[in-house]
Amino acid sequence: MTRLHRGTPRERRPFGPFLVPSFRGAGSRGGRGTSGRARLLVMALVVALVATVMVGRLVQLQIVDGAENAHAAADINTRHVVVPAQRGRILAADGTVLVGNGSTTTLTISPQALARDDAPKLLARVASAIGREPQSLMARTKACGTEGAAPSPVCFAGHPFEPVPIASDVDASAANALLERPEAYPGIAVRPAATRTYGSRGDSLAQVAGYLTAATADDTDVATSGSGVPTLLGRTGVEKQYDAVLRGRDGKRSTAIGPDGTAQRQVADVPPVAGQDVVTSIRPAVQDAAAKALADGIAAARERGQKAGSGSVVVLEANSGNVVAMTNQPTYDPSVWNGGVTQAEYDSLLDTRAADPLTNRAMSVAGPPASTFKAFSLFAAAQTGVDPNGSYSCPSSVMIGNRSYSNFESQAHGTIDIPKALEVSCDTVFYRWAYDAWVKAGGVKASTDAPDPYASVAREFGYGARTGVDLPAEASGSIPDRATKRREWEATKAASCRRAKSGYPEIADKDRASYLTQVAKENCTSGYVVRAGDAVNFAIGQGDVAATPMQVATSFAALATNGRVPTPRVAVATARSDGSARTALASPEARALSLDARMYARELEGLKRAVSTGTASEAFRGFDLDAHAVYGKTGTAEVYGKHATAWFASFGGADEDGKRYVVVVRVDEGGEGGRTAAPIARSVWDALVRRSR
Repeated sequence: MTRLHRGTPRERRPFGPFLVPSFRGAGSRGGRGTSGRARLLVMALVVALVATVMVGRLVQLQIVDGAENAHAAADINTRHVVVPAQRGRILAADGTVLVGNGSTTTLTISPQALARDDAPKLLARVASAIGREPQSLMARTKACGTEGAAPSPVCFAGHPFEPVPIASDVDASAANALLERPEAYPGIAVRPAATRTYGSRGDSLAQVAGYLTAATADDTDVATSGSGVPTLLGRTGVEKQYDAVLRGRDGKRSTAIGPDGTAQRQVADVPPVAGQDVVTSIRPAVQDAAAKALADGIAAARERGQKAGSGSVVVLEANSGNVVAMTNQPTYDPSVWNGGVTQAEYDSLLDTRAADPLTNRAMSVAGPPASTFKAFSLFAAAQTGVDPNGSYSCPSSVMIGNRSYSNFESQAHGTIDIPKALEVSCDTVFYRWAYDAWVKAGGVKASTDAPDPYASVAREFGYGARTGVDLPAEASGSIPDRATKRREWEATKAASCRRAKSGYPEIADKDRASYLTQVAKENCTSGYVVRAGDAVNFAIGQGDVAATPMQVATSFAALATNGRVPTPRVAVATARSDGSARTALASPEARALSLDARMYARELEGLKRAVSTGTASEAFRGFDLDAHAVYGKTGTAEVYGKHATAWFASFGGADEDGKRYVVVVRVDEGGEGGRTAAPIARSVWDALVRRSR
């Protein structure tokens, strides 16, 4: 054993976990006692320091952060279950349920099972057992935004710790068979999922009612449940516009959990608040008639050789603007969204060959309104000095500059008055009026702010702006004038100049490519100029004029009410599910116009004759126009390289209480308005008349 010499000045001796220094004086016999007292003193200081730290930490935990820590501790030992609120229904004007509530069986897989290496094999076994494709189940498991994930709403938008829904609308017996074999299907569970029910009108109202999908990370204003039950949000139509009303407020049930994991007691129970019903102005009988007439009319047009790829019908109450019916073709079954759409289903909805069935074409797709627009160009003509009681020549064609502009089918009608011009839809009368106004404003040398009564009147009637209908994604259409054309030219000049040099080599049709190249050259140098051709095409609703059926409907409502432009509304009230506490929704006041009285009287006569003896008369043969007068205007919009688009816009009285209605029909590439669109409108008018009997 090594012996320490007394002369060593310093040594360390162990004391528990601490190394305590020892001091000895050289040659001193009392050094050992002094060393002991020093050790005790140091030890006391260390203990005091440790105690102080511990007391301080306890003060912080129990007093300073006491409330927060108590809450966290309780939360660890408490389980919260979200109790979803029942979504409100969408009702027709008579209380008929247009969109209701139901439930379906959904299969889920736990995150733990999904993380296993054999998860693909498990999903394949599940798919085989329930008669689905394995790819459709796998697509639902990938988190939105991750590599290889399908776009929303196919991908999984929940939290990482939530069960992932992999299949919906599963046969109950097939689902139970999986649960009976947990060893073969680990992590697979069944839960009920809320769905929407649509009845027989689902297809006809698909774009109007809209659809629901689960909330995603992008929906930052909505708190997801965090309990495996997704929060469903309205994405289009009434479901989106009135989502806050329909959704209600989820409840929460909190249960204390004991050390063994069993429920001990209920800590809190916040009941859900059901969403309110939304009452619409849709009338089921008229909606059904409009949907059937549109489908039948499109089928008939196709039999005649027209492409007729899509179409819309809008029916309004003229005074209030309430939407009585609105339907589109093509359409789809909205129940496809229940429980989560599959990738194949979603792809089919986005297929461009199907003319975009998700889009509410009645208010979101604008195009040239054709001769229906003449009803408003008349008031512009009156502002330029055209006599409402005058007579005007209607030749088969007129020369405007160095180009000939013709009537439809180049038919001449001699000298006619204004009602006759509407009855036979004479283009050349309107060409001459518009050309004279263009020359008077300065022609190609006119300044940007030169008077343009045709554009001004169109804007007064609501063209070129959204109507304000209470549905999302409304298009504003287009009313080109000198100022807007200058802005558009400045924005597109560079692209036009590039095309003027390169041409369109990718277009196989040489004539079409040559035409577009000439247009590009013109736009490159002077695309801001409003030319004579622009002016005359504008007057008959062609060229760059674009309007939606909803815009045409509100403008014809103004004609029906002597100048009151309404704001169209689909929803008129909210109500509790038990029918109590109905609350009317506010509707903006109609905007009043001051119409030229003499021109208005002549126009009404012309629109009435267009239905009784003019371009729409064949469609209304046998209709009791004496008892139920209908005023209307056909339109045939010509677009280069496509079949003409058929229009018919009309208004009239059908109720004994004196209400007036507007019916507007558009069939894209449907041919002549009088032959395709007017018969569809006639069927809708039949339904309106039957209601008054």
